[in-house]
Amino acid sequence: MTVAIIIFVIAIIFVARAVKVVPQQNAWVVERLGKYHASLAPGLNFVVPFIDRVAYKHNLKEIPLDVPSQICITRDNTQLQVDGILYFQVTDPMRASYGSSNYIVAVTQLAQTSLRSVIGKLELDKTFEERDIINAQVVQAIDEAALNWGVKVLRYEIKDLTPPKEILHAMQSQITAEREKRALIAASEGRRQEQINIATGEREAYIARSEGEKQSIINKAQGEAASITAVAEATAGAIERIAAAIRQPGGELAVQLKVAERAVDAYSRVAADATTTLIVPSNMTEVSALITSAMKMVQGTKAA
Repeated sequence: MTVAIIIFVIAIIFVARAVKVVPQQNAWVVERLGKYHASLAPGLNFVVPFIDRVAYKHNLKEIPLDVPSQICITRDNTQLQVDGILYFQVTDPMRASYGSSNYIVAVTQLAQTSLRSVIGKLELDKTFEERDIINAQVVQAIDEAALNWGVKVLRYEIKDLTPPKEILHAMQSQITAEREKRALIAASEGRRQEQINIATGEREAYIARSEGEKQSIINKAQGEAASITAVAEATAGAIERIAAAIRQPGGELAVQLKVAERAVDAYSRVAADATTTLIVPSNMTEVSALITSAMKMVQGTKAA
């Protein structure tokens, strides 16, 4: 009975050491008699008890690593305090186990040295403007060396760039001066645009007034021309009607009568003026001669 119990316990121990269940997104490195044998994938795995052993366990998830803050010197000899965060992932469990004694420390140190090298090539102003370039160059530098460690560097992000207080105060003064300069330029541009708008408005108003005056003169001239034309047409019509009337039977007598009436009427108006001295012809034959002369003119017009 005791032997059976011992055998049962040994069997349980054997099974427990032979069966390995690896969690998802993990990889276990197995050594056989002190030498690398295999990398166990997630799930149920079997090993040889007392011969195989799990030497390393690696997490295959993306790991964020805080890179300690450090002082970097820029190209223009300005000190910057820089800290960042690095994201990496174990891609080769065997290399991660045997490529470096501590790949996390190795990646951290390499990130710091690469960052100092990249920032040392840039001037102070560029370090604030080209963070993406800095991050990309740091990732590229670390990733080339991390291949031997079975690690893939995914990205690096600068969390903060802190210049000395004196530099920070000078930068703030520069920003203030630049903003004041932009404000003055904007104000001058506003005044310039205002003057342009006023001049443009005055020019357009003058053009509109001149166009109005021009159209007024044209309209007045056209009105006067139309009036003259109408008067001329009316006069011509009257003359034609008079000529037609003269050609009718008794027309000449009517003209003589009309001329005589006009002559008498003219004498009457002259006589009515107290300040006018009226000289009456010695005989009325002169009046008759006047009428005869007028009739000859009418007959000449008629013949023409």
